[in-house]
This record gives sequence, C-alpha cells and structure tokens, in this order.
Amino acid sequence: DALSDVEGNVTISGIMEHVEQAGVHSGDSACFLPPQTVSDECLDIIRDQVPRLARKLKVVGLINLQYAVLPASVPDPASDNGKLIDLKPEERVFLIEANPRASRTVPFVAKAVGHPIATYASLLMSETTTLPKLGFTEEPTKSLTHVAVKEAVLPFDKFPGADTLLGPEMRSTGEVMGIDASADVAYAKAQLAAGQVLPALKGGSKKLFISMNEVSKEAFLPIAKSLQDLELNLVATAGTANFLGENGVKCETVFKVHEGRPHAQDMVTNGEIAMMMITPNPSDPADSKDGRELRRSALAYKVPMVTTIAGCKATVEAIKSTENELIAQPLQDFFPSVTSPAEAAKTCSKP
Repeated sequence: DALSDVEGNVTISGIMEHVEQAGVHSGDSACFLPPQTVSDECLDIIRDQVPRLARKLKVVGLINLQYAVLPASVPDPASDNGKLIDLKPEERVFLIEANPRASRTVPFVAKAVGHPIATYASLLMSETTTLPKLGFTEEPTKSLTHVAVKEAVLPFDKFPGADTLLGPEMRSTGEVMGIDASADVAYAKAQLAAGQVLPALKGGSKKLFISMNEVSKEAFLPIAKSLQDLELNLVATAGTANFLGENGVKCETVFKVHEGRPHAQDMVTNGEIAMMMITPNPSDPADSKDGRELRRSALAYKVPMVTTIAGCKATVEAIKSTENELIAQPLQDFFPSVTSPAEAAKTCSKP
C-alpha cells in the first residue's frame, strides 16, 4: 500500500508478504508486515517500481499493488532430471495488479505502522496538503522493531456443505491481527485470535492428523520432522504415513473414510485430533469425497485445520513459540506517541 500526493510525492505505507502462495485470494491469505522471506534485492525492485507506477497513473491518495515473487531457484523447463536454475532478482519480481484505490489492508497497515493512513489519504485527495507537509515521507516498514500478522476469519461453519479449501475466490468475512517483536509469536497470536487453537507442546493426549497429496509430500517432510521434534503425536493416512516412516518420522496409520473403520473422521468425532494438516487430492474422486467430509467434520467439531504447505510451515513455528506464555499488548505499547486519527486530522489540517 502506498500514498501519492498532487505534487507527485510517493511514500510506501507498508509492504506485506502473504503466507499462502499466489493463487489464494489476498483477502484469504495471512500476511506478515514487514516481509519475512523476500530478499532485500527483490524488495528494492518493488520500492523502485511503486513510485514510478503511482506517478504514471497520476494517483492522488492511495494505491495498492500486488506482486508475485519467484523463488531464487526454479526447475529448468529444458531439463527432465529436476535440475534447478538460479534467477536474478529482476527475473523474480512480477507485478500482478495495481489498484488506484484504498485496499482492505489499509486498516491493518495503519495499525501495524502507527500512522492514520486513511486520514492521510483523505487529506491528500482534497489537495489541501502534501506528504512532506504531513511529515510522511519515509516508508515506516523499514524502521519497525515488531512484526504484525493479519489473518483471515473464514465463515465456513455458517454455510453447511461449503468446502474449506482456499483458492482465487475470496471467502473471508473478517480479519484479526497479531503483533509482537517475534514473527512466530505474532503469527501464533493471530491464529488464536482467528479461532485456531494450536496443539499443546509435548503432545498431550490428542494427535495431529496429516494427509498429503503426492505433490506435497516432499515439501511437507521437514515440517513433519519439526512436529516430531516438538514431541507431538502424529497420525496419517496410509500413503502419507508410509512416506513419513520411510524418512524417519514416527507416525500412526489410520484408514481413510472409504477404507473402513475406525477411520480419520471417527477420530475427529471422538475428540482425538488436536489439529489437521491436509492438502487435497483432486485427481482421485474417492479421496476428494473423503477429504471434503473430513474437512466438514473438522469444522463441526472445531478442529483447527491447515490446507497449504506454506500455512503448515508458519503454524509449526507458531506452535514452537507457545513454549513461552503469550502476552497480550495494546498498540499503545508499540506506538506510545501516536494520537488518534481524529487528532491527527486536526494537526495535519493546520496551515
């Protein structure tokens, strides 16, 4: 999100990094501010492009831009043996869209950086002031000593029969925010605020259920090893359990719904599952039907569920962070000198 004034001055309000990969609607994806894994070189390209785009579009007020950033190494399309090729920063950054308007992320960014962004935008649009007069000429993201996480609140439990998988269509009806000096703790706070109860460390009596499609198994392996290191009790369907066992991860096996009983859905109904990590298998009709029923059961019994590899990675780190007590802190602790938007408007509008 960025602000631009009538004189062509542009200031980036905040850069956020989505947890889920491109393809999941931005309104349904959790995000970190400031970014946690995007390289400085790629961020510099974005910081160079945003002001030039805002000026070219003659924006006065807010502009929201969305980018896709490729990994530093990608599979070589000319190779059949999985060879990777390294990409230069300028080959990794792609602009998806530029919207010359306010985005739903503005309230989150304002709270995360301690500036009344919407107030600034309104004053800039009235052409009664400029960014230098507002004293907002430097991107605040660069100097933050904390991390803010936005998480979507999804209403699947209110719509009988609706599936819980995330995709390009927005499903969320609200957002929550976690904030802390630690990115992992901030993510844990956001999950708890969104109703995702994280499994207790050292296992407890409940188990963490896993079911990965073939594409996801390799990527999930280090996550499974981290879960094992946390002494969580793991249970998985046969294919996933066999793969994990062959790679040194101890895991109990349970039937899929169509394979017999007791199956995974029975475990959910009996209150044996603390969390589910599932990636869908659309190529198998029986698995697709099972997966949908299982996800609906998880909703009915309020079992937290993660359906993307990126989400699983972030969740594991959040679980680790709960080893210490989470402390709720008001925004004033992070921005003690910040006034309310109404007071800021009065100050900004003075000649």
